[in-house]
Amino acid sequence: MLFVIAIFIIGKQQNLFNPVFKLTTTFYNVSGLQVGNNIRFSGITVGTVDNIVIINDSTVRVEMLVRKNVQKFIKADSEAGIGSEGIIGDRVLIITQGSNEAPMVKDGQRIWSKEPVETDAIMKSLLATAVNAEIITLQLAEIMININSGEGTIGRLIQDTTIAENINQAILNRKRSSRGLDENMEAAKHNFLLKGFFNKKERAAEQKKKEDEKQKAAEQKALDEKKK
Repeated sequence: MLFVIAIFIIGKQQNLFNPVFKLTTTFYNVSGLQVGNNIRFSGITVGTVDNIVIINDSTVRVEMLVRKNVQKFIKADSEAGIGSEGIIGDRVLIITQGSNEAPMVKDGQRIWSKEPVETDAIMKSLLATAVNAEIITLQLAEIMININSGEGTIGRLIQDTTIAENINQAILNRKRSSRGLDENMEAAKHNFLLKGFFNKKERAAEQKKKEDEKQKAAEQKALDEKKK
């Protein structure tokens, strides 16, 4: 009984009791993929890796057995990639969905592949990122210490009340200068010698305003006639 159950379980995992068709693909590096690993399509286990053969120093052929009932969903432009079940789980071969316009994949067809990203490369990248983050954190801490101790331009601006008062005084002086300039311009408008100049500018501005209003009215009239 145990032998029969074991044969049934193994046969079910290896798709011995289901109609299957064969697909192949090639990789430069299979990244730990082994014979018997699962094949997934749309997140569902649809087959197993049947054989892995080294063709040459840069090509490894992977042969797949996929259930026949999912063949109609796999397109000729689908791609095979290598992933893992969880962070440290077994390797799985993943078949991506192709385009709707592509024909159905054929039995024994070779599909394109995407090279897997090695775990060592990921860890190396994370380590470099962590080192850079640590350097940036130390530099920010040093900058904040200098600011709090009054060192540097920003630190002096924050800690030194004299500089802050000088900046406030400069802003007030600028406001007063601007207010004085406005008063001088207003006085110049009422000056007998310059009054004609400012009146001329005002008449020109009014004339331009009237012309703009006429142009807008003409455009609106043309638009209304076009609608009619």
